[in-house]
Amino acid sequence: MFIQFLINGLITGSIYALVSLGFALVYNTTRIFHIAYAILYMIAPYFLMTFLIKLQISPILSILIAISLTIIVSLATELFVYAPLVKKKSSPNVLMISSIGVMIIAINLVALCYGNETKIINPSLSDSYKIGNIIITYNQIIQFITSSVFIGLFMVFLKFSKFGIMTRAMRDDTELCKVFSMNVPGFRLVLFAISGLFAAIGGILTAWDFGMDPYVGMPMLLNAIVALIIGGIGKFQAPVIGGLVLGVLQALSVLVFSANWKDAIAFSVLVLFLLFRPQGFIGEKRRLV
Repeated sequence: MFIQFLINGLITGSIYALVSLGFALVYNTTRIFHIAYAILYMIAPYFLMTFLIKLQISPILSILIAISLTIIVSLATELFVYAPLVKKKSSPNVLMISSIGVMIIAINLVALCYGNETKIINPSLSDSYKIGNIIITYNQIIQFITSSVFIGLFMVFLKFSKFGIMTRAMRDDTELCKVFSMNVPGFRLVLFAISGLFAAIGGILTAWDFGMDPYVGMPMLLNAIVALIIGGIGKFQAPVIGGLVLGVLQALSVLVFSANWKDAIAFSVLVLFLLFRPQGFIGEKRRLV
């Protein structure tokens, strides 16, 4: 039984890791507390449902269109909300409040168009693979493999490419990047596009298995933020570690207590880290100047 819950936790944690990585990519480089990121996770499955079920387009093409449209929404958030405010030198609080406003508007628009009830994209039961007493569904296998592949490829790309150097440079000092003639506004668009990609993939993988409603984005965003904090803000490997740890802890809390304790466990872990290790697992302490 313990192994079953551990595996379930790792699979859920891989989704947390992927979504948290997308949030971290924006937060670590722009310092924008990107609350509107929740709508990207939520809206991608609705795009998929529209093209797959309502317009009867093939699954692969529907997924590609849904991901592309989600990336466009992410870019639009940067172009029409964040970039103008940054140009006016607005404070981080103003940016965060604007992000909350975008999220509220988007959630209500989706609820108006599709309704508040849970929608199911894939009504059929998933086949499963059994090893002894351990049961893993094919959907879970797809979730874990897809998340792991995208995380692994991105980490390699981040480490060995010019993009990775530019990303770490923006994380460390945006103003210095401008001094060295880096196209910061253009590079921000690239970061928002990749962030939207990760949110879309995470949202589609989850909704294909469990369905979705207009309010699924915020709980996932909170888990992504907790994963980033316990992993270590500023490190791009941190949300991966934090997501896996959080997924396992939540799964074991279901084993020991019940599913109602999942969120309580997540935020209890967050409070403990903020009190005793605010830099997270792999973060570094910074001196205040």
